[in-house]
Amino acid sequence: MRVIRGQIGFGVALAALLLAPSLFAQNPDKMTPEENEAKGRRIIRQLIEGLGGQPYLDMKSLQCDGRRAAFGHSGDTTGFISFKSSWLYPDKLRVDFAKKGNIVDIFAGNEGWTLDRGGVSEEPATAVTDFQEALLRDINYLLRYRLKEEGLQIRYAGSSVVDLKQIDWVEVADSEGRTFRIAVDISTHLPVRSLVTIRDENTREVREEVTVYTNFQNKDGIRLPMQISRERDGRRVQQTFYEGCQVNPVYPADWFTPASLDKRYSEVGGKKKK
Repeated sequence: MRVIRGQIGFGVALAALLLAPSLFAQNPDKMTPEENEAKGRRIIRQLIEGLGGQPYLDMKSLQCDGRRAAFGHSGDTTGFISFKSSWLYPDKLRVDFAKKGNIVDIFAGNEGWTLDRGGVSEEPATAVTDFQEALLRDINYLLRYRLKEEGLQIRYAGSSVVDLKQIDWVEVADSEGRTFRIAVDISTHLPVRSLVTIRDENTREVREEVTVYTNFQNKDGIRLPMQISRERDGRRVQQTFYEGCQVNPVYPADWFTPASLDKRYSEVGGKKKK
């Protein structure tokens, strides 16, 4: 009985410790619009500092190796695929899949190309559109390139406990109907998760995408999450495990062009697509 009481006492103390900061947190509903926006912007500045400050904002490129989980319709894991992602910011991405490197996707602004077993071809227009939309929903793109965007609204949305971490919520809404809610760890100023909601233009239904960030590591002064999980409308769609990252690598001049895919295809064999 004494052990049980001790466990109960510890549980109550832990709960009190987690909830105590929220007792003194400001209620966003009782703040003036000016106070609310000022606090929201202060949390975002702290978030940027937590991620690395000026080196984070100045990062030109990033290359990471890792594994990505595939999910079935029921949400169960069906396997993993290895990959290497190469970013040249703000809007160039190359992803080389599998160890042979004979499946590659490249996106560069409003263009895209793919290499598969049949050769090199242009990405479908829908894939390019999806890439561009994914950029606009990405919090790194938001923090590094969009904060001065006209029509952007920033507000403090209160405090709570998420994943046993005391967090501040900050909300950012853009002029096209996307709303970001970012949970920022009060002690580390790192993102715990982000929620992006959009309204479907056809059905007018609200859709939600949730991204969870864990296992942050310091790479040249920049804090990078080495595990990222994503859900869309309550269903798991992606889980990524990074094994290593290089900050500001220098790429070959043609790395984000179809010419690099032609070169790669000639190495793995086959005929070019027309």
